[in-house]
Amino acid sequence: MQVTPLSDPVLVGIDVGGTKTHLRAHAGGALVADHVRTSSGWRPHDPVAAAGWLAALVADALPKGMRPAALAVGGHACETPRQCAQIRTALQLHFDAPALVVGDAELLVPAAGLDKGVGLVAGTGSVAVGRLADGTPVQVGGWGAVLGDEGGSAGLVREAARAVWASHDLGEEPDALALGLVDAFGVSEVPALGAAMESAKSPSAEWGRHAPVVFAAAAAGSPLARAVIDEGGRSLAALVGQLAARGVPVDDVVVAGSTILAQSVLYDAFAASLADSVPGAKPRPLEVPPVEGAVALARSLV
Repeated sequence: MQVTPLSDPVLVGIDVGGTKTHLRAHAGGALVADHVRTSSGWRPHDPVAAAGWLAALVADALPKGMRPAALAVGGHACETPRQCAQIRTALQLHFDAPALVVGDAELLVPAAGLDKGVGLVAGTGSVAVGRLADGTPVQVGGWGAVLGDEGGSAGLVREAARAVWASHDLGEEPDALALGLVDAFGVSEVPALGAAMESAKSPSAEWGRHAPVVFAAAAAGSPLARAVIDEGGRSLAALVGQLAARGVPVDDVVVAGSTILAQSVLYDAFAASLADSVPGAKPRPLEVPPVEGAVALARSLV
């Protein structure tokens, strides 16, 4: 790693995801820190605890003697401007430097090198964000596995279970999707799926990890699985449509998330539905780590 004089401003960007956290720091054009760790302990609904967690991360990741000249954070589950502002206020008690805290999906547009557009995430959950012409942030989706997150892995599994229950109630024989879910949840028959899913301590994580079953069943020819995936794609496109209806510029839609970028059948369903429902909106997979968006935001502060 290139050594940089301490007089150069240190720009720190942090992407706090649901599973892992990525910190990058640049100074004088050089990369001075690139640190990945788990997001264990991240408590975004407790501003003081969240700020302390971030301060400890920065202290651990930066070379000795370096302090941020500017710091930008994209935080998982930072769901409202008020919540993000509270974390920023608490964070500035640790650093005498400008800071910015936004939801993690807001990192996608700047990471792609854009000034405006939509950031759409479909990983374990799903959410879409953008900004009005006056800079007001707008978020749609992101309601969690029980209430929403359509098109994310947990939402796909929930809807797959609903589909196989409906098929069972019609007296149809279990297909590849039903058999895959029964095996994944360790139950003996379709009616037992309900209790197995309700017993999950963390529905998002525990349901979401079974999403590969849905895609495998679709590849095996299950019409139920394919219908679930197609509906997931339509639901993701609908998030962009909701942002457009509220006045957010949607010409560019930056797409990220482990589920949609790993599963071309879901991405293609989303892109096809977007072309039909929001003409002119152009999807583009994010090709760099989202933390680059945080670094770009930190640079904008100075």
